[in-house]
Amino acid sequence: MIKRILSQNIQNVLYKNKAVILLGARQTGKTTLLKQLFENQSNALWLNGDDTDVQSLFANATSTSLRAAINGYTTVIIDEAQRIENVGIKLKLITDQMPNIQLIATGSSAFELSNRINEPLTGRKWEFQLFPLSFAEMVQQHGLLEEKRLLRHRLLYGYYPDVVVNQGNEQRILRQLSDSYLYKDILQWEGIQKPDRLLTLLKALAFQIGSQVSYNELAQICGLDPKTVEKYVHLLEKTFVIFRLASFARNLRNELKFSRKIYFYDNGIRNSLISNFNQIEMRDDRGALWENFLVAERMKKLHYSEIWANSYFWRTKNQQEIDYIEEKDAAISAFEFKWSVKKQPKINAAFQATYNVENTQIITFDNVEEFLL
Repeated sequence: MIKRILSQNIQNVLYKNKAVILLGARQTGKTTLLKQLFENQSNALWLNGDDTDVQSLFANATSTSLRAAINGYTTVIIDEAQRIENVGIKLKLITDQMPNIQLIATGSSAFELSNRINEPLTGRKWEFQLFPLSFAEMVQQHGLLEEKRLLRHRLLYGYYPDVVVNQGNEQRILRQLSDSYLYKDILQWEGIQKPDRLLTLLKALAFQIGSQVSYNELAQICGLDPKTVEKYVHLLEKTFVIFRLASFARNLRNELKFSRKIYFYDNGIRNSLISNFNQIEMRDDRGALWENFLVAERMKKLHYSEIWANSYFWRTKNQQEIDYIEEKDAAISAFEFKWSVKKQPKINAAFQATYNVENTQIITFDNVEEFLL
């Protein structure tokens, strides 16, 4: 069984009079992680918000009825809690009235669950996000050498747990994942009237990883207006399909100030959307795949390590660029990503001369561990 880094972060905050909220896309292993943490605990109550009887239990719940339902348990775990109406108020009742109970709620939609619990549980919760498996977790599982041997495979098929443990069935599993949570759940949550347009948008984003994206251009491709495109992008972020990087701009007149890049949390999902699982050596998008992989893995590292840093890319109107910028405690680090290096690249001199650049590094296959571990 693959040990998740987040399990220790969660253990550190248990039984301290706050709820634990665990967010993440479906099939990233939220339930499996919690079962690892509480597998030996006989007095843990497991509830699933998708079950109608659980929804009924909470429908008209009072502190008295909830106390009776969870009497004798020290831990209450509610999977897919966003399915429960007014769930924030119900979680607040348990947290406030039953301080000896460790309450844990999971959700696959930050849009739904966070919006419903943020106000009721202000100051009463710890919130975590679980991603697909990470490079660091797989290094921990079977060593750095083996994981680097598998990097070409990861660039194609990604890190969803079911994909990782079922070699030979990757494409079939990825198609099922895409169909089940990218389309069905999102369409259900928002009542989107034009699902074909959403799929077209996803494919357009998949083809543009590593490039700046324009909502106006995407709107023309998808037959939508720019504001609807922006709304859909926001929804896809909140359901953990994609994430945005803003452009870094402070001093130079020709910097792009309002540009953005969009990445997928998982390379396998991206490749499934465009139905392309050709080997790396046969692809003309391997640089973009490498960039998407590194930026997504870096997001996991920052989150799991609880490092508070701002992430950007940098580009000017005359096409000078840096793939990834990280700002932490007023210090700036700049990174370039290269799958293969024939001529040693350099970090842009104008950027280094203008800003307080503390660290610069070229990340390749050979030194990827320095960036991700």
